[in-house]
Amino acid sequence: MLAQSKQTWTEVDSYISTHLHKEDPVMDHVLQTNADSGLPAIDVAPNQAKFLHIIALIKGARRILEIGTLGGYSTIWLARALPEDGKLITLEYNPKHAEVARGNIDSAGLASKVEIRTGLANDSLAALHEEGAEPFDLIFIDADKENLPDYLKWSRKLSKPGTVIIGDNVVRNGEVVNASSSDASVQGVRRYFEEMLSEEGVTSTALQTVGSKGYDGFSISVVTS
Repeated sequence: MLAQSKQTWTEVDSYISTHLHKEDPVMDHVLQTNADSGLPAIDVAPNQAKFLHIIALIKGARRILEIGTLGGYSTIWLARALPEDGKLITLEYNPKHAEVARGNIDSAGLASKVEIRTGLANDSLAALHEEGAEPFDLIFIDADKENLPDYLKWSRKLSKPGTVIIGDNVVRNGEVVNASSSDASVQGVRRYFEEMLSEEGVTSTALQTVGSKGYDGFSISVVTS
C-alpha cells in the first residue's frame, strides 16, 4: 500500500510541476550537477522548493539565512525571491557540497547575492551573532536533525519580530510520534518541537507532506516579539 501511495504521490508531484512550473534549464542543470558530483538525492522536491520561493516573496524577504546548503538547489530558489539589494547566507558543513553549490549558484547568476559559509552550523551561527549580523527576514533550516533545537535557538537570536522560520523534514515518515525511537534524527525533531512550544515570542505549527520524497513535513514559526 505504501509503495502504491508513493507512486501516486510522485505522479501528483510531477503533475504539479508540469502544470505550474515553466521549463527551468538552470534548476535542471543544478540537479544533474548534484547527481554527477555524487551528492545525496535529498534536495527538496521542485514544488516544495517553489513553495519556499513563494513564501519568501510573500514575506518580501531582503535577508535570508539557510542552514544546510547541499548543492544549492533550495538556495537558488530562495535567492531568486530576493530584491536587487538582497542577501542570502547559507551554511554548509561539507566542503565538497559547498564547492558544488558555489558552482551551481554562480551558473544561476546569483553569486553576488549568496554567501556560503563552511563548517559546523553551530559555529557559523555563533560567528554571525558575534559579528552583529543584521536580523534575517526568513530562515530555512534543512540540516542535521540532531541539532535542530540549537539551530532554533540561534535562529531566534538572529531574528526580529516578523521573521519566518521554516524547518524541513520534521515528520520523519511519521516516526516523530515515536517517543522510544532510537533514531537520533527523530529525537532531535522531538526536542525541536518542544523548543518551538517553549520558546517565548514565537508561534509555530507544522504540516505533514507527501510527495516524490515520501512522507514527511515541515514546521513554520513566526517571531512575534
